[in-house]
Amino acid sequence: MKLLTLLALSLPISESFSLMTPLSIRTDTTIKVPAPPVLDVPEVPEDHDILLRAARGEDVRRTPLWMMRQAGRYMKAFREYSDVIPFRTRSETPSVAIELSLQCVKRYGLDGCIMFSDILTPLTAIGVDWDVVKGKGPQVTTDLSTREGVDALSELGNIDEKLPFLRETLEGLRKITDGKTTLLGFVGSPWTLSAYCVEKGGTKDCRAFKRMMYEEPELAKELIDKMAVMAGNYAAHQVDCGAQVIQVFESWAHHMSPKDFEEFAKPAAKKTIEIIKNKCPDTPVIFFANGGSAYLELQRDMGGDMVCVDWQVDMAVAREILGKNIPISGNVDPGVLFGTEQQVREAVRECVKKAGGPGAMHVMNLGHGVRQGTPEIAVEWLVDESKRLTK
Repeated sequence: MKLLTLLALSLPISESFSLMTPLSIRTDTTIKVPAPPVLDVPEVPEDHDILLRAARGEDVRRTPLWMMRQAGRYMKAFREYSDVIPFRTRSETPSVAIELSLQCVKRYGLDGCIMFSDILTPLTAIGVDWDVVKGKGPQVTTDLSTREGVDALSELGNIDEKLPFLRETLEGLRKITDGKTTLLGFVGSPWTLSAYCVEKGGTKDCRAFKRMMYEEPELAKELIDKMAVMAGNYAAHQVDCGAQVIQVFESWAHHMSPKDFEEFAKPAAKKTIEIIKNKCPDTPVIFFANGGSAYLELQRDMGGDMVCVDWQVDMAVAREILGKNIPISGNVDPGVLFGTEQQVREAVRECVKKAGGPGAMHVMNLGHGVRQGTPEIAVEWLVDESKRLTK
């Protein structure tokens, strides 16, 4: 394993760490990370919470911007860590997670900073073994396809004891971002988390979980309900640790028909959001169904504050379906960032216009995550054009 050479400075948290994870990835190399960056105050100081206010549906002077997977391998600075440090070590070591969360915010001046983590992170706290394997993605080893497996799931319990790195990461990020940008937390939606567990990782057709849904629907719903309670409480804990906005990711919505979504996924997602809103009534909640634009009409009453839409629906159509009174997020095609500067800027202008104009209950985002290989300069064009468009 290569040594990551970085400037070692004094840190208030987690000064250094050995490359060790619970999955027997070991080395004697100690890696030190630089002190967290100092973020600049926005050029217009009142923009420091523009994303938070927009997510609440308030009137703002321009459309704020953040990007799903904004902390990712498209950035050279990020790859200096991801090439040598296993995923869970990165995401569960506060000093590293803070550094990776902030790299893109510092570079591009984004209106939101989202914690570097994974939707599977809280599964550890309820007794599910998982890891992210290089070249394969998330892999779950606990069997939740049976009655015995579902019954064996534990309560979330004391998150500070089970996942102590979470508070340290979010509190550290909040200190740095306070008065500079909005801090986002996130959770996976119950259906997606359940599907990941039953499929034991990535899947092309979600065959195992769909078989469970149709052969043992009550067992599937029981599993999904347990995930709903866990996800809601985990998100509320993130708010307690400093998160100002929560996004709920239905990452595998593209595997569902409208009927599947309405019967299995939607009730549980609404339960998760209800738990968050009951515990954190002032915290905006964004719901994102990746691949769910075919049934946007079913997402109007999720109980959150904003609906994020993917890139497979025209923004004007999405706005018409959801209505003018529902704040919306999205939905520039991530592939556009491989285009020319003119194409990127035009995509931003078109998206903002179709959403209702600058600041019109809209948060600019991509319609999915930033893709590997995306030119960093293209993200600069995206951010610059978004900030240029004001009322």
